[in-house]
Parts: sequence; structure tokens; C-alpha cells
Amino acid sequence: MSEHTLSEVTIAPDEPAQIRARLDALGLEGIFDVHTHFLPARMLEKVWAYFDSAGPLLGRPWPIAYRHSEEERLRALRGLGVRRFSALTYPHKPGMAAWLNQWGAEFAADKPDCLRSATFYPEPGAGDYVREAIEAGAQIFKAHVQVGDYDPNSPLLDPVWEVLTESRTPLVIHSGHGPAPGQFTGPTGMEALLARYPDLVLIVAHMGLPDYSRFLDLVERYDGVHLDTTMAFTAFTEETAPFPRAELPRLKELGERVMFGSDFPNIPYPYLEAVDAVLGLGLGEEWARGVLHDNAARLFA
Repeated sequence: MSEHTLSEVTIAPDEPAQIRARLDALGLEGIFDVHTHFLPARMLEKVWAYFDSAGPLLGRPWPIAYRHSEEERLRALRGLGVRRFSALTYPHKPGMAAWLNQWGAEFAADKPDCLRSATFYPEPGAGDYVREAIEAGAQIFKAHVQVGDYDPNSPLLDPVWEVLTESRTPLVIHSGHGPAPGQFTGPTGMEALLARYPDLVLIVAHMGLPDYSRFLDLVERYDGVHLDTTMAFTAFTEETAPFPRAELPRLKELGERVMFGSDFPNIPYPYLEAVDAVLGLGLGEEWARGVLHDNAARLFA
């Protein structure tokens, strides 16, 4: 078991080999991680400073496990067996998104294993720059309702939802109340959004924690709704937002719509723990293969 302190995370030197053994046992070549973060350097420094301060959006101390240079983070992620990943960015105010989309395009240009990632904010023109990003090759978007502190049903976002519906481009959306609730977080906003745009392709970050059951309801109701496992099921999260054991049969039944996410590098424990948390649910090898790789590979084929 890894040892945690408030200032650092202890990572076993053979972590890549341990993950490799688990993947070999499943017959998987690697992991498809839909929820990883790469950001412009100055922005990442500010994000890490916020984590270091245990800011109010976190609700608790949160050491960064993989606090390395960009080159070292890429090498570490690939060394952990990750074959495809995202570079999710998210703005916290108007005027940032188009710039972040340009950065994301440049970041992914020489990295064929990185999904070309983009984002948006409720502001005039958002639909236009989202369409431009898709036409330029964006494969995945990120929306962070908590950090952005905006209503997903804002009229300013209607052009965005229309473009994403038309293009069927997947969106990872942090819309749940965890780790700390915001003014517009929670399942109610997503229920209203999907009632208006039922064909959106959404990947609900963090399994929608702590409202797991209501987000599973949305997966059942809408064919385009998926969940990512980011931080869910780990000891860190189970302390405050345990996944209800009674929902495990439904989680298995809906397994084709569940995808692995990690939040790398901003996790307060080793990557191995995220993998073991998924495997530790005991939902079967076929389910685990789908979550760790095959479901995302199919969606982004």
C-alpha cells in the first residue's frame, strides 16, 4: 500500500512493471485514458499552486503525484502503459478558450497518441470557435462546470451544444458536485441539458460523484452519455464519496459506456491505485478490458 503525506506521494519504483503485469493478465496492450491534463506552463503552475493551497474547490489537502516537467510527464504516462490520452484544458473566464484550443492543437500535432483536445466557455462566439476547432481536427472537448462556475444551460452555450450534437464530438464534462459543490454543479443541470439536446455525446467526469445513481440513470436514458472513472473507487475518494455497492450490478450492465480516466498528473496517489480501483470492483475481465481500453477506443475510432 502506498504511503501518503500532505506534501508528497510515494510512488513505487516498479509501478510501470506492476501495471504491465495487470494489463498482460487481461490481454491488453495498453490503457486508453480519456481524462488527463496537459496545460500551458504558466497555467499549470497556477493550477498546482491552487492544489498546494488546498483551495475551496478541492475541499481537502491534495498533493500532486506527478509534479514533473512536460517531457517527464509524457514519458511517465507512456511508461505506465497509456497508449492513448487526452490533454484536457478548461477556462475559468471569458477570452481564454480560443487561445487554449490553439495551444491544444499545437501540443497534439506531433503526438499521435494524444487526442486533439479543445474547450469552451459561455461567451459570444463560442459556437463559432468550437466549430472551427472541430474542423481543424479537435477530437475531444472539456467543460468544467465547477471551475468555470457557469450554468451548462446558459443561452450562450446553445450554439456549442448544437455544434457538438451535429458533429457527435465527445465532451468530457465535470458536472458533478464532487470534490466540492459549485453553484451550477450536480445532476439537475445535466438532466435539463440532455432533455434539450438528447443526442449529445457526453463523458461525465468522475462518474458524476457523489450522485452516482442519478448519473447512471442518464446513461440508461441517453445513448450518448458515458462515464469516466476518474478518481472514483480509490481509497482517497471512497473516504468522502463512496460508490454505492448496490449499484455495482447496474455498473456492470452499463459497462460499455464506462471509460477509464485518471486526472494525471494532478492525482494525490500513484496511477497504479486508479487502475487497481477499477480492477478491484471485481466486475470481470471483459468489463475491465472495456473500461481500461476498448470502450474509449471504440468511441474515438
